[in-house]
Amino acid sequence: MDDALLHLARLAGISPHWHDAFGRPQTVPTDSLRAILGALELPAATGADLADSIARAEAERFSDLPPLVTADAGAHVRLHVPGASGRVRYHVTLDGGGVVEGEAEMEDGVLPLPAFDTPGYHTLEAGGFRTVLAVAPQRCFGVADAAHGEQARLWALAVQIYGLRRDGDCGIGDFSGLSQLAVKAANEGASALVLSPVHAGFSADAHHFSPYAPSSRQFLNPLHADPHVVLGGHAVDAAIAALGFGSEIARLERARMVDWPAAGPIKLAIMRRLYEETLPHMPELMAAFEAFRAAGGQALEDHARFEAIHAAQLQADPDTWNWRTWGDGLADPRSHAVSAFARQHADEVGFHVFLQWLADRSLAQAQDAARSAGMPLGLISDLAVGTDGGGSQAWSRQSDMLIGLSVGAPPDLLNGLGQSWGLSAFSPRALVHSGFGAFRDMLGAVMAHAGGVRIDHIMGLMRLWLVPEGFSATQGAYLAYPFDDLARLVALESHRRRAIVIGEDLGTVPEGFREKLSARGILGMKVLWFERHGDWFTRADHYSRDAIAVTGTHDLPTVAGWWKGRDIDWRVPLGIVGEGQTEASEREARSRDRHAIWQAIAPEGTDPNAPPEEPETVVEAALSFIGRTPAPLVVIPVDDALALEEQPNLPGTVDEHPNWRRRLAPQAADMLDNAAVHQRLSLLDRARKGA
Repeated sequence: MDDALLHLARLAGISPHWHDAFGRPQTVPTDSLRAILGALELPAATGADLADSIARAEAERFSDLPPLVTADAGAHVRLHVPGASGRVRYHVTLDGGGVVEGEAEMEDGVLPLPAFDTPGYHTLEAGGFRTVLAVAPQRCFGVADAAHGEQARLWALAVQIYGLRRDGDCGIGDFSGLSQLAVKAANEGASALVLSPVHAGFSADAHHFSPYAPSSRQFLNPLHADPHVVLGGHAVDAAIAALGFGSEIARLERARMVDWPAAGPIKLAIMRRLYEETLPHMPELMAAFEAFRAAGGQALEDHARFEAIHAAQLQADPDTWNWRTWGDGLADPRSHAVSAFARQHADEVGFHVFLQWLADRSLAQAQDAARSAGMPLGLISDLAVGTDGGGSQAWSRQSDMLIGLSVGAPPDLLNGLGQSWGLSAFSPRALVHSGFGAFRDMLGAVMAHAGGVRIDHIMGLMRLWLVPEGFSATQGAYLAYPFDDLARLVALESHRRRAIVIGEDLGTVPEGFREKLSARGILGMKVLWFERHGDWFTRADHYSRDAIAVTGTHDLPTVAGWWKGRDIDWRVPLGIVGEGQTEASEREARSRDRHAIWQAIAPEGTDPNAPPEEPETVVEAALSFIGRTPAPLVVIPVDDALALEEQPNLPGTVDEHPNWRRRLAPQAADMLDNAAVHQRLSLLDRARKGA
């Protein structure tokens, strides 16, 4: 490999070499390196390109002070100030008021500043430069902070919002169903509800409904909104009657699965009628809507414009699904063509702002309901690892995104071909150059109506496996991210918004990474099935205090499903088995694991060497076991509370398994009233309390 190409790759944070799951060294193909460098705006196709990109990359290390610099509260700050020498006067305007001024002697191009004890975004002026000094607390806001105690032992339910059932939800679980569940869960002793992602999808394409492949992570999915919360039941009922949707809505609400292609357009049609026929006659609400639009600024306007253009493009030509195929200047959000479209379709753009308003108000009401019911945390949101490269966030913030690269995972023991998820991520170079604006906006959005956030694939704060378009997942490479800066910003936003932070640290984790998370007060995740040493499962009292403890996630089988081998029933016919495994070997291994885990979780007074056949007995034992761990927060999927056998998502499938479509049978307001469910949650609650 060319030495200049290797040098540029390393300057850009790309690892030219890596080790696979078996510890074997691997080298990134040259073409992959060039493609990834191109996406980073460091072209390397020719010798001249290489020389120019290397010169720019090296110069950036000694260029002007970036627009934002992070620091730790209580620690001295050292800033590189180009061109300054001798004694330099500095002036710091503190976030929230106050000024710190002084002089310091430059030391080899570095300006030493005193420590700042107050976290916040402070404005620094020194040596003719101006920057934001983001001073972060040492640790994130924690579970103990929320519980007002050092030995917090809280528990929560995890729920897929779309699967909730409520009369009037049009067949898609919504934030009002979430409110109903939150009140009942709080009565059982729960401190939080952990959500599936509620990021904005594609309103013009109801077939694109995976919560982990959103259009934007800064805005909400309006299909989870409940217009009753904002406009009242009478207005909504009148809209449904005028549109003649009554019988179809009844059918959708009875269905076992979410029928996204049928329910999505109906719900949007109802909200469109409310926007066109109802809102104009409600002056107070119209004023509130306009205030929301003004506060949303350009980012909200961009999202609404994207949604309107996307719908128009798809109606004219289904092959123009991705904005990169749009002609007539529409692929550029700052073009005259986009401005002209927005003027000509002002009502359509306004409608999509209205959808965000309804969703925002509905989610805020759900958090209010949870906190009012006594939950110290309330809702815990979920931040997906990326966005669809054809979506709103990629279109509106092109300079911030790695267009043409997909987030994925290298080959591992379970998937020898690697994975490419079709998701676009932020560019680390752009984050630094822009003062991390897109990242901070996103954090603010997901914490706006929540007492915490779960960050999917949190290893992405340090590095991401990125695959260029047209390449196989095995031909990707790891790209480094400015972890210290990102972790400080996460801690600062957590502190400002009093929100705990959970990091999904499952999979291939860099050495020492979990220790870094712990130092920042970011909780990792310990999953019942993965906590083992050889043939033995970890004892409850040996679980980490720096991680939440869970019985499962949306990508894993439920307790009852695992016990009965339902995941194997699904995976084997689809060929989704571990490398070198067969159905017989998978079932034999599961039988051994059933005995091993029962020895770990068997309740006192039962035979640990005689696992029961009934999965319900195992579910109760698992909940009691996980409740006894020293984890500050235990999270139980509501599917386990109900002792269900089917999991929400089967990784490695798209249409073969009903991913993101299963509806829970009971109404959200009633699902915890069942005696067996109450018994399971009581066992969990008593275990958490040490009773």
